[in-house]
Formats: sequence, structure tokens, C-alpha cells
Amino acid sequence: PRDRTESSLLQAALLRHDQRVNGPQCWRRNAGILPSLEDLLFYTVAEGQEKIPAHKFLTALKATGLRTGDPRLKECMETLKETLKNTSDGVTLDRHLFKKCVQSNIVLLTQAFRKKFVIPDFQSFTSHIDELYENAKTLAGGQVADYIPQLAKFSPDLWAVSLCTVDGQRHTVGDTKVPFCLQSCVKPLKYAVAVHDHGTEYVHSFIGKEPSGLRFNKLFLNDEDKPHNPMVNAGAIVCTSLIKQGAGNAEKFDYVMNFLKKMAGNEYVGFSNATFQSERESGDRNFAIGYYLKEKKVCPWMSETSISQLICQLCSYQSVTCESASVMAATLANGGICPITGERVLSPEAVRNTLSLMHSCGMYDFSGQFAFHVGLPAKSGVSGGILLVVPNVMGIMCWAPPLDKLGNSVRGIQFCTDLVELFNFHNYDNLRHFAKKHDPRREGGDQRAKSVINLLFAAYTGDVSALRRFALSSMDMEQRDYDSRTALHVAAAEGHTDVVRFLLEACKVNPVPRDRWGNTPMDEAVQFGHHDVVTILQSYHDKHSSSCTAEDKASVETSLDSLL
Repeated sequence: PRDRTESSLLQAALLRHDQRVNGPQCWRRNAGILPSLEDLLFYTVAEGQEKIPAHKFLTALKATGLRTGDPRLKECMETLKETLKNTSDGVTLDRHLFKKCVQSNIVLLTQAFRKKFVIPDFQSFTSHIDELYENAKTLAGGQVADYIPQLAKFSPDLWAVSLCTVDGQRHTVGDTKVPFCLQSCVKPLKYAVAVHDHGTEYVHSFIGKEPSGLRFNKLFLNDEDKPHNPMVNAGAIVCTSLIKQGAGNAEKFDYVMNFLKKMAGNEYVGFSNATFQSERESGDRNFAIGYYLKEKKVCPWMSETSISQLICQLCSYQSVTCESASVMAATLANGGICPITGERVLSPEAVRNTLSLMHSCGMYDFSGQFAFHVGLPAKSGVSGGILLVVPNVMGIMCWAPPLDKLGNSVRGIQFCTDLVELFNFHNYDNLRHFAKKHDPRREGGDQRAKSVINLLFAAYTGDVSALRRFALSSMDMEQRDYDSRTALHVAAAEGHTDVVRFLLEACKVNPVPRDRWGNTPMDEAVQFGHHDVVTILQSYHDKHSSSCTAEDKASVETSLDSLL
């Protein structure tokens, strides 16, 4: 399996790194002794216990942002379910059973628990998202769209935010499972499909790239008799006509639906027939735009029959939830690869062009102000949705039916504005010199100093479970403080035999490092009279003496002489 191959490659890389850095005469990891990734993950979650309650593992997993229903964890969850059925108590796992459950997805799980995802501290980040949600929830302005009954029936109190990162971390808050129609939010997705199928040059021989400065449903073309961009109704009709040219209405509809389902990671994408019928009955303006395009010969292949089909499909009226739509947005943020399936859905070219046009034309007549204040690609729809993309980070779907006078969700606009005021997600925020905003992509503080302090304090207090977590997160277990003292120095001085064993046997640290005064861990143990630690160090030294330098051997012998 692919995950197992990556696991082996990762362990081999660790071995090569040690050999390259420390040289052949060092105390190094040994291929037969190095703990497997599965074992390290078990030690991290177990925190010193011999068994792990299943709920504890699942809780820790959810804290990373991953869901138990993630398609990438299907094998792990199925094996876990079957394994628990056959255990004596049905709720706990020992190391061997745990290894059996996680081995098929070990690389993904290791990345999650090592905090190697794009948002390392996901719980802290989502707590801020919840605060922004509650802040926007207090807004009471705006009117629910009422030009068709299906939109007017939505309660103005509905409010939902869902996000999905490029690593598949998920968070939802509010009414995220209520289905609603994408409406105009589907326009950039259809444009992306057209570019994916035909390429940029061909598509833009029929459609422009500039903001129109006019209402989205205006009966107007640019100087070249083309729709201004794919985000206005005229441009969306042309985009729809380019997809599966010559195909029937049903085939074209199925083709787009399949694309959307792939973008959503096979999560919920439905169809609202009532909305479709209402839009067709009240679509006189769109029919007029279609006939105007035919008159100007924008699409020579368009006939009167095809016009009616295209108008009926203009926004497809696909029904989604905030959760499934956030995965669509995350697919755009991830360069066209769905984060939760790993499948490439759109070409990089299609994604780049789509995000560019969303940034300049996606928010109706508010596009300029949104680009200025928020600085992120987005597309809004009259159903109350805002599809927001933070490139290379995450996709977000906000949904609240009450709209402002320009047709954008009042709460959605407030949430997006607050988001970039708190985090440095604006395209032109300086990532290095703008200290007033948070960057959730980095772990806070001086990480080097913080890691040294945490490592030495864990050794001082004898906290082996903390040391296991540090080892799993690829922390350098031999790093030193300003006196060149290591965790092994501290553990030996304090007499923590379990810590000394863990550092020597699991982490394979150098057993004879010297501090600024030339003292080794053996010297510390001798000075403070910790005979058990001396015994462990001597035993380890005897076992691996062939890899030790003459100077190290002499140091150990001197320390033992002083003890005797």
C-alpha cells in the first residue's frame, strides 16, 4: 500500500539523516531498533498507559481537524470497528491491536498528530472561527430574496459557516446541514469546467475577463461583442454552452453534476426541481440575454432550442450544504485536487484563472470593495451563499439568506471582513512584518526556544508521555540550552530512570554529550548519587561500546572511578 511505502521511505530518510549529520562513529538509530511510526503514534496517544481507550484516540484525532468519516481513513476506521468487536472489553486497544488499525493510514495520521497540517493548532484556530461566527450572527439587516417562492421560504435566522483546509481538516458551525441552492456560486465552477475541457485561449475567444461595472443580469456586451466575464449571466450562459457542445440537456447536466460531486469529495450535491421550475417560469431576462447572444453570434452553434436549455441550466440549481460546498472551495484552494479524496478534478490552469476572476468579478457590484477590504477570491449568490477561497490554505462556505442591496449575504460579508482583520489571509498582507494579525499557519512564539524549554522541563519533571509526543513531532531530542545541557543531562541529574531509558533506547540520543563545563550525563548521575541511572548508562555503554569513540570510553571510565 502507498501509505506503507511512504512510511518506509520516511524511516529510511531518518536513518540517512542521522548518518549524514553525526557520521559513522556516532550513536545513531539502528534499522532494527528504530520504533515504527505506528509505535510512536501509540506512545503519543497512550501517554504512558499500556492500552488506549478507543474514544480517546478518536477524540485526539478530531482535535487535529480530521473526521472519522474522512475517505482517506476508511481502512483505519473499518479495521478499528472490527477490532473492537473482537476485543475482550470492546473499548480499548493494546499496542499490537492499535498498530493493526492505523498501519494502512499511518502517514496521514502521523502528519496529523505531528501537527504538520497547514493549520497546526486547529483547535485554537476554530475557536476564533466560532467567535467570528457569533459576532456575525448578531447582525439583523438585509432581506431574503423573494423573486421566487423557494428562496423566500428560508428563515432569515439561518446562518452557517463551514471550512475545509487543503489537508482535509474540517470545521462547521451553525446550520451547516440545511440544503440550499448554489445559484450564482456555481458560475465560477462551470467556468473552471469549461477551461479544464477546452483551455483558456478557446474559452476566452467567446468571453472577456474584465469587470462589467454593470448589474450581473444586464443586457449588455463589451466592445468585442462578448460577455464581460463568466460571472455575469451572459458569460455564464456562454460557459454553459461550451460544456459538452452538441450534447443533450440531460447529458450536459449529468456531466456538470459529476464534476461538482468530485469537487465536493462525493459529499452531498443534489437538485431542487421546485427551484428549477420557478427559475424557468421567471427567467424572462435570461431568455432575453440568450437571444441577444444569438443575435450577436457570440456562439454560432446556439439555436432557439439550445437557448431554452441553456437558460434552464444557467445556475443548474444544484442543492448543496455548507459542508459539501466548503470542500468544493477547498478543491479550488488546493489547485484542483480534492483534499479529502486526493483526486485531481480540475487542471491548475483552470483553477488559477477561476480564482483570478472570482477575485475581480465574483461579488456583483461589490467586487471592487471586497477585493480591497478582504483581498480573497469569492463568489456570492442570491440564495445567501459566499464561496470563499484562501489559496493554498482552505475553502470556506458562508450561508445566510438575508441579502444587502447588492445581493450579497449580510452576515457572510461581515464574517469575511472580520476573518482577514484577525488573520493575515489578505492577498497583500505582509507575512513577515505585519505583527498585528495572527498567522494560523505557524506555531506561535520563538519555536526554537520554546521547544528547548519544553524538552528540558519534561526531562526535569520525568514526564515520559510529553517526551514521546516531542519525539513523534520530529523534535530534536539532543538539542541543548545555553549551557549546552541536554535532556539526558537533566534526567540523569534528577535520577529519572524511565526518562533516561526512553532517551537512550527509543530516541537513540548520544549518551555522552558534554556541556559547557565538559560534564556528561554520567558525571551528573555520579555527582548526585543516582546509582540506578549510572547502571543504566553503563549498561547501555557496554552494549554499544563498539560505536563509541576512545574519548567517550575514557569519560565513562573516569566517571565510574569517581563513583567507586
